[in-house]
Amino acid sequence: MLNFELYNPTRLLYGEGQIGEIKNYIPANAKVLIAYGGGSIFKNGVYDQVKEALQGFDVVEFGGIEPNPRFETVVKAVDIIKAEGVDFILGVGGGSVIDGVKFISAAVYFEGDPIAIVQKKMRVDWKAMPYGAILTLPATGSEMNCGAVVTIEKTKEKLSFEGESLYPVFSVCDPKVIASLPERQIANGLADSFVHVLEQYLTFPQNAPLQDRFAEGILSTVIEVSKPILEDPTNYDAANNYMWCCTMALNGLISKGVKVDWVTHAIGHELTALYGIDHGRTLAIIGPNLYRVMFETKKEKLAQLGRRVFNIQGDNDDVVAKEAIEAMVEFFHSLGIQTKISDYTEDFEKASAFIADRFAERGWVAMGEKHNITVDKVKEIVELSF
Repeated sequence: MLNFELYNPTRLLYGEGQIGEIKNYIPANAKVLIAYGGGSIFKNGVYDQVKEALQGFDVVEFGGIEPNPRFETVVKAVDIIKAEGVDFILGVGGGSVIDGVKFISAAVYFEGDPIAIVQKKMRVDWKAMPYGAILTLPATGSEMNCGAVVTIEKTKEKLSFEGESLYPVFSVCDPKVIASLPERQIANGLADSFVHVLEQYLTFPQNAPLQDRFAEGILSTVIEVSKPILEDPTNYDAANNYMWCCTMALNGLISKGVKVDWVTHAIGHELTALYGIDHGRTLAIIGPNLYRVMFETKKEKLAQLGRRVFNIQGDNDDVVAKEAIEAMVEFFHSLGIQTKISDYTEDFEKASAFIADRFAERGWVAMGEKHNITVDKVKEIVELSF
């Protein structure tokens, strides 16, 4: 296990009715910008709860943040904040809204063209505007980490950035909100959180048994809750555990002391930017094929996954590891998620060359936990995903 530093200052307000507590964690005289997405919070009652909780505060609103938030949209909020004298941001929505708020938070005090934050995948080490989050769609874990992903619509690039100043001051996770979500979004969230864990777990043995057990516990729980939450989103116990898995999958804990991968995400982001495929579905498309192409360097952990999570028996690591990949695909299919690019678009043949060329232009030529995922490997992974 490697040396590491663990820091996560986000206060998590977890459970039913916690939205009413946010007034205790916003400065008393703050002017608050409420940022949200397409308007689902008006239908599920969350907006009314937020407004009631913010009685006595001066409030400004900014709506319309898209799934896969666009730079061109969220940058407009920066001008509103400066013009209105806003002191605190409250993001109300799923991971895309919270990611958009992270960009807004970073851009307010940034000196220069804020597009550079995204284009240069910056580490935000300057002062950022404080913000809180009210999660309405479990998936990305953005409510308890300091990373974000924003799309530049003009260039069709979906890029990440991060920094310690981008942790939420607080985040509210009320599992009751899941009752109003469409089945597709719940399935996406299950796949997203599942692959978040795999990106940190499916590497090579690193003498980090506790991190492994944490990861395996999250993976097993995601599988266990998937059927009951898809069948009945009003099942509070299932919703509770589903939401908690999504948060724990990417709040930094299971990645400490180990090398991680994240190439599935890098390729998946390009599929979203190119074709508009839901983020969680791009991960289900790419992940299994990345593990097939990189099988020799990942087979020990794949076999461990097979035995501990999918209960696959056998002494031959190669056999168990291959069966684990197939079990993973079966799990995605059980969520109603297809695992080929051609299931989503007929215009798929250009994808491998386009993504490989884009990675080469960025200098992403030695990726993954062993820096052995080359541009040629990326092309092979994408072509296997057709």
